[in-house]
Amino acid sequence: MLLKLFKFKASKGFIPLLIAQFLSALADNALLFAAIALLAKLNSPHWHQPLLLQFFVISYIILAPFVGGIADAFPKGRVMFYSNAIKFIGSLSMLLGMQPLYAYAIVGVGAAAYSPAKYGILTELLPPKELVMANGWMEGSTVFAIILGSIIGGALAQFDPLVAIIIITGLYLLAAIFNRYIPTLPIDHKLPKKNPWFMVKDFWHAFRVLWKDPEGQLSLAVTTLFWGAGASLRLIVIAWASYALQFNLEESTRLTAMVAFGIAIGSVVAARYISLKDSVRVLPAGVLMGGFVMSMIVIHNWYVASLIFLLIGALSGFFIVPLNALLQHRGHLLIGAGHSIAVQNFNENIGILLLSGTYTWMVRE
Repeated sequence: MLLKLFKFKASKGFIPLLIAQFLSALADNALLFAAIALLAKLNSPHWHQPLLLQFFVISYIILAPFVGGIADAFPKGRVMFYSNAIKFIGSLSMLLGMQPLYAYAIVGVGAAAYSPAKYGILTELLPPKELVMANGWMEGSTVFAIILGSIIGGALAQFDPLVAIIIITGLYLLAAIFNRYIPTLPIDHKLPKKNPWFMVKDFWHAFRVLWKDPEGQLSLAVTTLFWGAGASLRLIVIAWASYALQFNLEESTRLTAMVAFGIAIGSVVAARYISLKDSVRVLPAGVLMGGFVMSMIVIHNWYVASLIFLLIGALSGFFIVPLNALLQHRGHLLIGAGHSIAVQNFNENIGILLLSGTYTWMVRE
């Protein structure tokens, strides 16, 4: 009914994809807060918290030459299934006593493999004219998962981090089950060779092609800066809320939820009103978003903070959905959707690693 409301006729495999993505994203986001609480319970150094993010994203960078080719060389639904299985193993390892940083790194391996298949399959399931709409639904469901994951993860982690991790492990298992209902599609841009060195050279070729394409270059540069700043801001908000608003972890996650709720609104608006050919017209929203982020410096009121974070989220969703769709479209035409998303992840996570690394260094000092 909701899909019809927004004039979007989903293909047969889109609904299982959407549900699997929601469950996997819900688990990913809840696990972050559960891991933060577990580190606190283990009396780990404070700077281990931002280090979690770096252990997670390093897999995106190291595996980038391989995951895009794998996503394009095998049915993407199957790739997503095995990726969720890796996440399940990482979450289970944390539950069984593995150091949270290392266990979260295993989850990062699954996430790195999952991402090119998750977004790349959209170009195979749907025609180009529906990509922005589909991205809106994917981002909207992901953000709803972030809202629930932040709230549920924060609440359960305050109660007992291990109970939270048990539930999260079950969510990964359920997501993998829904992955099995995604139809097997023809293989896109199958690699002529499967040896690692060839895959590295193939990735470098894809990297250069996408950066030389004017529209690909623009969308890559913007999304790299956006996610680098956004991922770091997510951790900074927890520390800022503790300092400026005297919030604990559970209360801080509510601010994260406000951002996520705003992203959901912005994603739906972008999906409804921005077409693929008009994607670059959303760039001024990014400038406005940056202004609201800087205004946090002078905010000390919970209600004002909630409104500002809601606006930041709405502008973020409106900003990123069309640019993601543009990048997927150009990548699908030039190098294959899986390669395109792998290149995007490589760039974005280098940005995340650098900015979160800077934050870790500042906190440690």
